[in-house]
Amino acid sequence: MSARRLIALILRTGRVAEPAPPAPEPLAAAAGLRGSVQVRHVDAGSCNGCEIEVAGAFGPVYDAERYGARLVASPRHADALLVTGVVTRNMAEPLRRTYEATPHPRLVLAVGDCARNCGMFAEGYGVVGPVSSVVDVDVEVAGCPPSPDAIVAGLRRLTGR
Repeated sequence: MSARRLIALILRTGRVAEPAPPAPEPLAAAAGLRGSVQVRHVDAGSCNGCEIEVAGAFGPVYDAERYGARLVASPRHADALLVTGVVTRNMAEPLRRTYEATPHPRLVLAVGDCARNCGMFAEGYGVVGPVSSVVDVDVEVAGCPPSPDAIVAGLRRLTGR
C-alpha cells in the first residue's frame, strides 16, 4: 500500500492498522484457556534467526499482543511455550523442566524448520532432535526463519482470536 493511500485510509477511518483477518478455529487443547495466552519463549539451540522474527512478531508492526498472546519471563506464569531451534544435548533437560513447570493446560508452539524437523542441523553432533522428540507439540510454524506473519498466525491458532 502506498503512503498516500495509507494516509487517506487513516484520515477516512481513524485506524492506523488494517482490520484483523478472521479468527481461526482454536485448538481443542486450548479450550481451558481464558483471556490472554501467556507465552514463554525457549531457545533450544537455534541460530537466532527465529528469535529476530519472534521479536518482530511481538513488535509494533505485527503486534501479536492484539490477538491475546503475551510474552512472560517465567514458565510458571505461562500457558504456552514457544520453542525455537533444534534441541541440543545441553538444552534437552532444561526444555523438559520448563515444560513440566508450565501449568496445565499447556501448549507448545514449535517455530521454524529446525524446531519442526532439525532443518539444516539434522544429524549434527550435539543435536538430540526436533522439539517433538522431547515434548509434545501442538502447533508448528514452518520457515527458515518463519515470517512474523506466520508466527502471529500460529499464535492465533493457540488463542483462537
